[in-house]
Amino acid sequence: MVTGWAHPAGRFAMGGRGERDKGGAPMARILGSHTCDNGGMHMAVLRAAAAGLDAVQIFTAIPKFYGDKSSIRPDRVERFRSALERTGMRPEHVLVHAAYVLSAATAEPEKWARAAAGMAKEVERTSMLGLSAICFHPGSATDGDTASGAARVARAMADALDAHPGAVRLLVENTAGAGRTIGRTAGEVAAILAALPDRLRERAGYGLDTCHLYASGYDIAESRERLTAVLDEFEAATGERPAFFHLNDSEGALGSNRDRHTLLGRGRIGVEPFRWLLADRRTEGIPLILETPQKFAEPARDDATADPWDIEMRTLLRQLEAG
Repeated sequence: MVTGWAHPAGRFAMGGRGERDKGGAPMARILGSHTCDNGGMHMAVLRAAAAGLDAVQIFTAIPKFYGDKSSIRPDRVERFRSALERTGMRPEHVLVHAAYVLSAATAEPEKWARAAAGMAKEVERTSMLGLSAICFHPGSATDGDTASGAARVARAMADALDAHPGAVRLLVENTAGAGRTIGRTAGEVAAILAALPDRLRERAGYGLDTCHLYASGYDIAESRERLTAVLDEFEAATGERPAFFHLNDSEGALGSNRDRHTLLGRGRIGVEPFRWLLADRRTEGIPLILETPQKFAEPARDDATADPWDIEMRTLLRQLEAG
């Protein structure tokens, strides 16, 4: 029996996907969190919904492994789909995060092959769940050649998408820029997408992590104008707006290349830049996912109670959104 879950009254009156209300004003932003999945993926959905969130981010396999041989049992698929139906959460508001170890930018043949196979399996699992979006870290260009690394990432993406025709999209996540990782700049993200075959380009895109932007040297905390300019730079380079945002404050300093997330307002970015971000047109109609710490990192497997910090962050973001 699942305990601790209650349907938040009125929550699903909030819209998404760029919809407008009767007066023509934009509907509420689609807020979500990467909630704890202890007990299964379906529990992550229930915990997000209990926190009053519209969206959720999940892993479909253990993220510390390639997952190139991992499938999903039908009973897990059924529990997950049942949780979406029970909460009213839309499948298009669920973002899958690929395994951390899928370094498709690597120049090492064996590791690249495992990463490419893991990415293909990720597309397969996401399709089985009835979902349509996977974000991933491009990884490290171990030979120091950024252009070749971007081409290798694109080749892994193309192989995965060709192996599983359908609607699933692979979304490049910008990185904090440590070491030889690629995807730190707008140009590097654009290079990956440009290297894809034209026939697959619609099944690819990118998203932006606020901690990664700041840690990689984009000073999104300087001013609203600077934040807007950063988003403009990525949109101009790629030809499209982001498909998702990860909303995270940064424990590390500007340009530190430290990928250390913290609660909004508890790091170097501060609260105000998130108000600017929520007012930007590019946050309309897409999942805005918190990857901030959970107060209770290991709840009981059957406990669907909302994490208090998710509720705190959702409340803060709704206040910022309201102006």
